[in-house]
Amino acid sequence: MAAKFEIYQDKAAEFRFRLKAGNGENILASEGYSSKAACQNGIESVKKNAADDDRYEKKETASGGFRFNIKAANHQVIGTSQTYKSASGRDNGIESVKKNAPEARVEEVDS
Repeated sequence: MAAKFEIYQDKAAEFRFRLKAGNGENILASEGYSSKAACQNGIESVKKNAADDDRYEKKETASGGFRFNIKAANHQVIGTSQTYKSASGRDNGIESVKKNAPEARVEEVDS
């Protein structure tokens, strides 16, 4: 199974996307958007920025987990990862976005 972006509406009726790896694991999730078009623009921004190392912000959580954000050229966060148990897991997540996002298909799903 290939990686894909899923667009869905949350309980607040905002549009969100998530990037899923070929194995079905969530790699990246977006903020809420007021329109589907804005959400689709967010996906295009992830695809465009995925290969650029400078677009990734590596973080450590207060509980000792590891996450990352991908940012657009204007420094807006366009996607946030799940929490990983190790820095190497987080770094593998970044590599997965780089590899999978540019060619991932987009589909709409129920939340």
